[in-house]
Amino acid sequence: MGAEVHEGENNGGVGVNRGVDVSRGVDREFLSLERELSLLLRRARASSGEMARQVHPDLEPAAYGLLVCLDDSGPQRATDLAAYIGVGKATMSRQLRALEELGLVAREPDPADGRAWLVHLTEEGGTRFRTVRAARRERYVRQLAGWDRVEVAELARLLRQLNASAEA
Repeated sequence: MGAEVHEGENNGGVGVNRGVDVSRGVDREFLSLERELSLLLRRARASSGEMARQVHPDLEPAAYGLLVCLDDSGPQRATDLAAYIGVGKATMSRQLRALEELGLVAREPDPADGRAWLVHLTEEGGTRFRTVRAARRERYVRQLAGWDRVEVAELARLLRQLNASAEA
């Protein structure tokens, strides 16, 4: 196991590595970030599965994100949804077909281009989704009850920045 040398420690003349684990050549801050993001993502996947089942017992967890996008942005073309979620056209078509069969989304002709279709939440789909989303938001409120609202806003800002850098 390699030694870590921290700023301000007596290092016997050895150069200061400012949080670099010499045995691995990796910044501790990035190891910590990876660990915390991995935990967050595992929990988010489990939570998405649970929320998807609450919307409809047969809803795939991956399709929950489509409902989020449609609720936030309104009717969208399938190609735009595929780009937003980061999947191919075939995967998007399969997911949309499943959502249509469950009665959660419907398609309508795009008034701007009669060859294209817009996907939108059905009334039932919107009601089911918003009920589950409100319950999730309440869970966040309870979990972060001890946080200052400025901290919550900062966390949201940093996550938005992380998401934006991932899109670039």
